[in-house]
Amino acid sequence: MLEPALLPTPLVDCTDEAFARAGVELRLKRDDLLHPSVPGNKWRKLAPNLAAAVEQGHTRLLTLGGAYSTHLRAVAAAAAALGLESVGLVRGEELADRPRNWSLRAAEQAGMRLEFLTRAAYREATGRAGAGDGAQLQRRWGPCLVLPEGGSNALAAIGAAAIPAELPDLDGRDVVCCPVGTGGTLAGIAAGLPPGAGALGVAVLRGGEGYLEAEVARLHRAGFGREFANWRIDHAHHGGGYGKVPAELAAFARGFERRHGIPVEHRYVAKLLAALADLAGAGAFPRGTRLTAVVTGLPDPE
Repeated sequence: MLEPALLPTPLVDCTDEAFARAGVELRLKRDDLLHPSVPGNKWRKLAPNLAAAVEQGHTRLLTLGGAYSTHLRAVAAAAAALGLESVGLVRGEELADRPRNWSLRAAEQAGMRLEFLTRAAYREATGRAGAGDGAQLQRRWGPCLVLPEGGSNALAAIGAAAIPAELPDLDGRDVVCCPVGTGGTLAGIAAGLPPGAGALGVAVLRGGEGYLEAEVARLHRAGFGREFANWRIDHAHHGGGYGKVPAELAAFARGFERRHGIPVEHRYVAKLLAALADLAGAGAFPRGTRLTAVVTGLPDPE
């Protein structure tokens, strides 16, 4: 059985000088505390997909990710808890014969069968999974429910739409913020907001302009039957690209941890918080704005 999630996740007021000077309030939505083995936005996105898998009688899940993919670990843990098989297609055939890093080792220990693909084959598989065309993947890997890279599909966006419902008294002063890798969490947040409130995503990958916006709009159409105009994505704080953590960003994360006693994951959450501090300092938010930053995951182990 999958352990129950901590819902609603804690909402913490965060008094920080960088935001106070700008007249902006900051709150943290601690989704990093949501579940012990399927943390943060991974649980939000996976829960409805897992329910669909069980309802449809699937016995195997197949998904994709990189060498340090939190999504792969989360799918492996969730599948094992539900008695399902899991297959993870991993980007990089050169990793097959190397010692497993801590992340891939955790996925394998949870029972996931890892298959390592060339980057070209991975791109093709990712495109098919993202487009909902899982037939070829099923022919190659057997009957399964195919989950796209990062877990972002229509059901995932619907799962993430529950986040705003856990935030009291949202109104026109509110902006709910999250990091953006594949767009599912931002799509759900924007769809779940009441009138007047807005959503801001901070891209963690380089070169996603246009592509990520199109993905969020696609998820809105697929999950909610309409598009929304209450969101935007900041592309200026990716830190050099996906998985890149420059020294300045790491120093910001350490300082935030010291000030607030909250561990900060570097590849997603630190970029979000650093972007919000930078934007607040630049006057990008009107005074009186209340920012809610969704802490989507846990730091990597040391």
